[in-house]
Amino acid sequence: QSTYCSTMVQHCEALGRAVQVVNLDPAAELFSYPVMADIRELIEVDDVMEDESLRFGPNGGLVFCMEYFANNFNWLEESLGHVEDDYILFDCPGQIELYTHLPVMKQLVEQLQQWEFRVCGVFLVDSQFMVESFKFISGILAALSAMISLEIPQINIMTKMDLLSKKAKKEIEKYLDPDMYSMIEDSTNILKSKMFKKLTKSICGLIDDYGMVRFLPFDRSDEESINIVLQHIDFTIQYGEDLEFKEPKECEEDKSALVDEYFQDHVDE
Repeated sequence: QSTYCSTMVQHCEALGRAVQVVNLDPAAELFSYPVMADIRELIEVDDVMEDESLRFGPNGGLVFCMEYFANNFNWLEESLGHVEDDYILFDCPGQIELYTHLPVMKQLVEQLQQWEFRVCGVFLVDSQFMVESFKFISGILAALSAMISLEIPQINIMTKMDLLSKKAKKEIEKYLDPDMYSMIEDSTNILKSKMFKKLTKSICGLIDDYGMVRFLPFDRSDEESINIVLQHIDFTIQYGEDLEFKEPKECEEDKSALVDEYFQDHVDE
């Protein structure tokens, strides 16, 4: 997620657009961009782990830090100061349990909304681990779980597209605008248990029928790819509402054409 923030900061700076970053990862180390607020000024994972009275490991230490943060939102309010029409990226920890069964991120979202922020979640999935049907379905369920927990608009992104081989890029094309019923056949042929075949069919059917999760490709080496993601986020939060606003380039009806064009350009390279 830090790479995503760094890429977005550079892209926005090239556009002459102001953007700020807030680090909310108490285990972060180095940044390639300036931050307007850093949770490590409030609490750090290393300090928690080294505390003899707590004796937490890395995961327990992170949870403790985030719960401490949730009890001290006044620190964030003071760090943000008076912001008006600012575009702020909140660089959050990547541990999935913070977004699925712990309340802290939901509490953060609600607090930001009380401060009149328009909030959009950006769910990042490494494209290198999404080139098989089972892994893709697991990624969708993780994204869906975060959407249900946070109850905010969410843009789902496959990152590190620039690191994929030509073969992998071609293979992953079907996962950006997936036909879940075709995926059912790919998945259930491997399964021996009738019970799990039935469960997989139900999951794929649910995903396809409601169309709640779709992924955008994010290639940090391609300005058009970055701009498409940014347009989707802008449209979701209605950033710059005083300006004449346009919808993202690809609507549902022509998304597949844009995806085909993206992969044609990059697979042929």
